[in-house]
Amino acid sequence: MTYVIAQPCVDVKDKACIEECPVDCIYEGSRSLYIHPDECVDCGACEPVCPVEAIFYEDDTPEEWKDYYKANVEFFDELGSPGGASKLGLIERDHPFIAALPPQNDGEH
Repeated sequence: MTYVIAQPCVDVKDKACIEECPVDCIYEGSRSLYIHPDECVDCGACEPVCPVEAIFYEDDTPEEWKDYYKANVEFFDELGSPGGASKLGLIERDHPFIAALPPQNDGEH
């Protein structure tokens, strides 16, 4: 996996990255978006279109958000590889790390 969606996406979910992704590997959870590590082709198209700058190349993820890598990977442990996010739509759950966060939306989005 090379790209990670971090804290700025939580409770915002702008979804511009979903529209930009050529392989449909960005899945929508209840509070955040997640990049499927096995379906992503590492093209990087999602990173520049994120208006809240929540997407990072794995090695460039800020230290305070390193736990989001684990959350992105483990989100798919139960889900598996469905072969495209559009087939599933909203997944009404999140990784426990994300679910336990206090509300992040400050009303700006």
